[in-house]
Amino acid sequence: MAGAPVAKTPHFALHRAALDAHVEGKPLFPVADAWLGVLLPKRWARRAVTRNAIRRQIYEAARHLPVALPHAAWVVRLRSEFSRKQFVSATSDALKRAVRLELEQLLSRVQLPRPAVPVETRDVG
Repeated sequence: MAGAPVAKTPHFALHRAALDAHVEGKPLFPVADAWLGVLLPKRWARRAVTRNAIRRQIYEAARHLPVALPHAAWVVRLRSEFSRKQFVSATSDALKRAVRLELEQLLSRVQLPRPAVPVETRDVG
């Protein structure tokens, strides 16, 4: 998280780190696929039920991506609160829809690797 986020929305930021990072000779992320973490500070979501609802929406949004996330460690960070005046209930359908919509926008901004295009070679001469 030391670097700048790779994507932002009004409430979320998406950070990326290489999976091959090592700490004291051990891999930091010993996984074969993309790794997804969630950071939901109490500062922006005071109630545990709200944090859990947002966390579930993050994992579901990532699971239903049309293309898998590239091989890396990804962290979705909540960077501002959802208004408690607008979303009175911590688990309201309106809050879940707002979170899901914003997460889909955030994850769609990830630069997915393009498939390799075969290069044609021919002899000139």
